[in-house]
Amino acid sequence: MSTHTLTIALGERSYPICIGSGLLDQLTQLAPLPKASAALIVTNTTVQPLYAARLQAALQGQYAQVQLVVLPDGEEHKNWQTLQSIFDTLLKHGADRKTVLFALGGGVVGDMTGFAAACYMRGVPFVQVPTTLLSQVDSSVGGKTGINHPLGKNMIGAFYQPRLVACDLDTLDTLPARELSAGLAEVIKYGPIADMALFDWLEQNIDALVARDKTALAHAVRRSCEIKADVVAKDERESDLRAILNFGHTFGHAIEAGMGYGVWLHGEGVAAGMVMAAELSQRLGLVDAAFALRLRSLVQRAGLPVKGALLDAQDNAGRYLELMQLDKKSQAGSIRFVLIDGPGKAVVREAPEALVREVIDLCCA
Repeated sequence: MSTHTLTIALGERSYPICIGSGLLDQLTQLAPLPKASAALIVTNTTVQPLYAARLQAALQGQYAQVQLVVLPDGEEHKNWQTLQSIFDTLLKHGADRKTVLFALGGGVVGDMTGFAAACYMRGVPFVQVPTTLLSQVDSSVGGKTGINHPLGKNMIGAFYQPRLVACDLDTLDTLPARELSAGLAEVIKYGPIADMALFDWLEQNIDALVARDKTALAHAVRRSCEIKADVVAKDERESDLRAILNFGHTFGHAIEAGMGYGVWLHGEGVAAGMVMAAELSQRLGLVDAAFALRLRSLVQRAGLPVKGALLDAQDNAGRYLELMQLDKKSQAGSIRFVLIDGPGKAVVREAPEALVREVIDLCCA
């Protein structure tokens, strides 16, 4: 399979996204990497035995020292304590401001590595090597980095762009089925907000994606990255347009925080959140029932939950509203949702609390 390269156009911070097979072994040939004497690979306990040695071998021809730090796996470890272990390793080995960090793993590894790179000596270069579908189609692209707080997901972080994103499709071969489905949630979201042709294609090819057909996966990753690259180039710091990429996330983040990080995968929360957001869009008269049903069906076919979690038996809607107040899109205490303003078009707006409560009561188990 040939390598496909596209570029995020951010002026002097522009960088390539490379998509193909076998990229781990040819990373130094994909694009000019930052020149330095040392590199640090950040990975986790699941990915390390699968791919760390290959990446180390690929980098040793360019860097005199290639160190490794292995983080615990899971969203529940996306916190200050785990972040500190990256800084400990950098300082222990005398890393300078030219040391290059390589994020080898999924969204948690990528977000934390990017945040560490943004903070260490006020900024060192880093490269994204995403190994999950979710990170390849979403979290590795666009420069959002950060950690979770017990009261809110991704509330502490920085916008900090990588120098390269290398999506090796072969790493998806070892991805557990549940993680693959979680990644499909972030692929599905691009259809309703930006590209109904992609949505139509997903309806026709979702079974092939679940079966890990490499040609189908390559198209899904490429088109997802193209859409996100276009949005990020127009609104890097999410002052306006970029917020549409959070379709399903306001409800989804509340599920993750309310259940406890790691109980639901991020993509699972987003999946149920998209169904809830589509239901809210329908109740506001923005889409018809047929479209909401199409989205629900596609989410279900991807092996994802279509009902949100019960967070509080006494006042479930109240608990959701409390958590959604902490959403980054909220302004002056008002919760703002990414809604579908007709298929293929998103809008960010408030909604009457009574309607939101109705949706939560209807859509939560």
